[in-house]
Amino acid sequence: MNYKVKPFIAQVNSNGSSDDVANQVNLFINQETSDGWEFVSCGNIDTRISGTNGCFGIGATLGSSTSTMVLIFKK
Repeated sequence: MNYKVKPFIAQVNSNGSSDDVANQVNLFINQETSDGWEFVSCGNIDTRISGTNGCFGIGATLGSSTSTMVLIFKK
């Protein structure tokens, strides 16, 4: 069995709603299933981004975190 994990980032404007996001996820899943993949689940991958030390502390940046929604499919 093969698995595929694909990132998903919703595109919404300031008037966007949760229905808009749900419709985008639905379209994304339908596109993959039309190619023969079966939807398994969705989840989030949290990633820590390191900061920098700068030059002698000048220009140093703090670390940050990011989260990416992924959709998992199998074939």
